[in-house]
Amino acid sequence: MKKYYTRACNFFYGNISKHKIRKKLALPLNGSSNMSFDEIEIIGENYKKKIKVNKIKYLNKNLKNQVNVHLSNITKKKKFKNLRFSNIPILMGVLNLTPDSFSDGGKYLKTKKALKHFKELIKFGCDIIDIGGESTRPGSKEIRSELEWSRIKNVLKIIKSHNSLISLDSRKVDVMKKAIQYKIDLINDISGLNYNKNTINFLKKTNLPFVIHHIQGNPQSMQKKPKYKNVLTDIYDYFEDKIKMIRSAGIKHNNIILDPGIGFGKNLKHNMSILKNISIFHSLGFPILVGASKKRFIGELNKKYDSKKRHGGTISTSIFLAMQGVQFLRIHEAKEVNQALTVFKKLNF
Repeated sequence: MKKYYTRACNFFYGNISKHKIRKKLALPLNGSSNMSFDEIEIIGENYKKKIKVNKIKYLNKNLKNQVNVHLSNITKKKKFKNLRFSNIPILMGVLNLTPDSFSDGGKYLKTKKALKHFKELIKFGCDIIDIGGESTRPGSKEIRSELEWSRIKNVLKIIKSHNSLISLDSRKVDVMKKAIQYKIDLINDISGLNYNKNTINFLKKTNLPFVIHHIQGNPQSMQKKPKYKNVLTDIYDYFEDKIKMIRSAGIKHNNIILDPGIGFGKNLKHNMSILKNISIFHSLGFPILVGASKKRFIGELNKKYDSKKRHGGTISTSIFLAMQGVQFLRIHEAKEVNQALTVFKKLNF
């Protein structure tokens, strides 16, 4: 049986969206009337076609059945532990406690500065704070788990009394096990749960929510001529396989987020294809996280390679992703992105 993929297209917002849904001219995204779509793109091997949602009934049986399964995933209301999707995108603020991260390495090594930034991220709209002690920038080398833990433990200990959700940015299961004694709400493992074979068992035992991240290779080698047959469908299939694997391992909850991994084993062409077609991943039925903040593709597009001067590109990408219904944005500077999204919503909702 031929396999097809479904991408939601042509989105509407606010009152226009509600009107379209009432008239049965569009379908809701995530079960919310605030955002809807009236068109889909169907993608298969040597096949690509856009149609209006009210024309789906005319498709052949096999194709229609696959599309309807995808539409069920796209339109269903998303539920996630301790989070509500009534006001998306949800901002995940980055707190790098590292000396060598590509954007802000060394800025928050001192606990006092880290805590100040932590509070600023919350103040300016971040509902999740992603804390990491190991840089996974392109070309970075792995560090010992003891060193990684030493960088983050003091901050985790202090912030455990805060109400914000804490994400642990780590691929090492022994760091995860140490962090669980503090307030950890989410595991963000850039290895796609592949770094340690015991990670799955840890997640099953703790029942913690987690991110399934896509990466080709590892941080040290991932940008050395990455190749895909079709970057969109390859990543989609990767997510499908991962979901089947975690289900077979006994993890039944739906507190799972999908991150296609911008810049993790992708060149400029790959990154742009993912971003432009990001809504294809809605049909997997899980919320999407994108970390595009200050990434290299912005510098490549503008021929400006200073990672500290990519605010405009980060903001424009964030608004575009919001327009595609992406539920989570991983960002470095909350104030500017939150302001841009607030104005965008006031103009459109």
